[in-house]
Amino acid sequence: MLAYVYKDKGRFALEERQRPAIEDPKDAIVKITLASICTSDLHLKHAFVPRAVKGITVGHEAVGIVEEVGAEVNNVKVGDRVAINVETFCGECFFCKRGYVNNCTDKHGGWALGCRIDGVQAEYVKVPFANTGLTKIPDNVTDREALFVGDILATGYWAADISETEEGDVALVIGAGPTGICTALCAALKNPSRLIICEKDEKRREFAKSVCKCAEVVSPEEVESYILKSFPRGGADVVFEVAGAENTFELAWKCARPNAVVVVVAMYDKPQVLPLPDMYGKNLTFKTGGVDGCKCAEELELIAQGRIDTTPLITHTFALKDIEKAYDLFENRKDNVIKVAVRP
Repeated sequence: MLAYVYKDKGRFALEERQRPAIEDPKDAIVKITLASICTSDLHLKHAFVPRAVKGITVGHEAVGIVEEVGAEVNNVKVGDRVAINVETFCGECFFCKRGYVNNCTDKHGGWALGCRIDGVQAEYVKVPFANTGLTKIPDNVTDREALFVGDILATGYWAADISETEEGDVALVIGAGPTGICTALCAALKNPSRLIICEKDEKRREFAKSVCKCAEVVSPEEVESYILKSFPRGGADVVFEVAGAENTFELAWKCARPNAVVVVVAMYDKPQVLPLPDMYGKNLTFKTGGVDGCKCAEELELIAQGRIDTTPLITHTFALKDIEKAYDLFENRKDNVIKVAVRP
C-alpha cells in the first residue's frame, strides 16, 4: 500500500509499505477513504514534536471503512464507516475514566497515530483500542462532513466544553485557521451574546465571515481597543487562543475581562511569558492542554442535526499519489488554502 512516511527532520516521503495486520484483539484495520493534512503534521515534519518516531506513517485525521476487527472489538463491525480519533486511549486507566484521554497511561495512549505509531495518510491504518478510537458515522453524514470529527472539530468542541461559556457571554476566538473556525462554531453552540474572531490575514477574515455568519471579525491591530470599547466589563468573558503566533498569548489575556477564562488551544514552538505582575488583579483562569477527544459521537450527532458544518474548510482535495503537491500547497499557504483533503 502507499503511505506517507516521516524520514527525518524536514523530510517526508511517499513509500510502498506493507498493509497493517491485526496484532491485538482490540485492534481494527480501517481502509482510509478520506484523510487530511494538519498543522500538527508540519510541526512533526520540522521536529517541533520531540516524541515523534522516524519511520512512521504520518497523519491522524481521517475517516474510512472498517476492514477487519480483533476479537474484542464490539463497538464497530466490518463494513462500518467510521471517524478515526486523533487519540488512541484505553478507556480504563485513571485519566481515561475521568475523560482526560489525552493523558492515557497506555504506551499507545494519547496522540499516537501519525506520531509514535503508523498514522492515516495511507491506504490502510491499524487503530489500537478500536472500541474507543473509532466512532460509527451516521448514514446521513458524509465522509467530508465527518472528516474533522476526530481532531480539529474535537479540539474546538473540547475547548468550548471546558471554557465555562454561559449564555449571553462575550466570547473571543484568536485565530481563524481551521481549528480556530471549529472552535468558533462550537463556542456558538453555547449561545454567547457576541462572538468575535480575531485574524491577521485578510483572506481568512473574509472566509471566517462566510463560515461563522454570527461572528464579528476583526484584525489583531484593532481587537484590543474594539473589545475594551465595546464591552463595559473590561474585556471578553471567555477568550480562546487558537493562533499560537507571536504575541497572541499576550493578546489573549489582555483582551480578557477580570475573572475571565482564557482557554489556550494553540500549540507553541517556543515558551510563552506569563507576566504575573502585569496580570495582578485580573484574577484570570487559564485552561490549557491537548484535546480530550472523547465526544466524537456527540459531534457527529450535531453534524447529523445540521448544527455544525465544517465542509467549507476543505478547500482542496488531492489523490494520495499527489500528496507531496498537497503538502507544498498547505505548507506554503498557496491559493488561500484552509484544509487539504487526501483521497487514496
